[in-house]
Amino acid sequence: MQLSFLPRLAAAYTSPLQRIRVMSEHWVRTNVYCPNCGRVNIDKYTNNRPVGDFFCASCKEDYELKSQKGQFGNRITDGAYRTMVECLHANKNPNFFLLNYDFPTLRVVNLLIIPKHFFTPQIIQKRNPLSETARRAGWTGCNILLQQIPHSGRIYLIKNRVVEAKAEVLDKWKKTLFLREQKDTSAKGWLLNVMRCVEKLNRETFSLDDVYLFEHELKQIYPGNRHVKEKIRQQLQVLRDKGYLEFIGRASYRLRKVD
Repeated sequence: MQLSFLPRLAAAYTSPLQRIRVMSEHWVRTNVYCPNCGRVNIDKYTNNRPVGDFFCASCKEDYELKSQKGQFGNRITDGAYRTMVECLHANKNPNFFLLNYDFPTLRVVNLLIIPKHFFTPQIIQKRNPLSETARRAGWTGCNILLQQIPHSGRIYLIKNRVVEAKAEVLDKWKKTLFLREQKDTSAKGWLLNVMRCVEKLNRETFSLDDVYLFEHELKQIYPGNRHVKEKIRQQLQVLRDKGYLEFIGRASYRLRKVD
């Protein structure tokens, strides 16, 4: 995988943002494979499409690209809030490519994919509407809260300028596809929040009591739920049944490794 942008492609542009957009989009189209099916190249949609920049002609997955110089923080700015929420409820939201580049050398530093099944309305933050004096007065955008996405939903294709093995990327993608079976966004939200709690334990094996330690945190997310411990047990059973966790007896679990 070639990590360098091609400056000559953006020679006709004077805006730094436009230059980066042209170079980064060309780089993705010519270097990046589809993480869902492995197709060697993905195709670009026409500009100004409301949701999505690229698509895979084989499996029909959609991808949106976000590029910036530095590491992405706890949130990323996205498009219209209403459009994003409607796409989520209709299960038409795209997967996200997050690309970091080094500006002096115009080389890719990191590229990760956030699969669409890790998105819920809970992680979409509504921004304030544009002022009445703005060209698009009243338009309301949104932020995506990255800190609420489990680490298993951040799959690196390139990490610190090192290209990850394609087979490992595809396996990591497949490991969480079961989340797409959850059509109800509230049910999926519970699964994702329990996955985040398990990750916070930062160990391969853990007990049910270990996860119960997050009861207060989950009560803050779901203040109307009086049966949080029961919900925790339920989500762990789902994660076990889907192969994300392995039950090892005596109310203990093990995170299953990617084969």
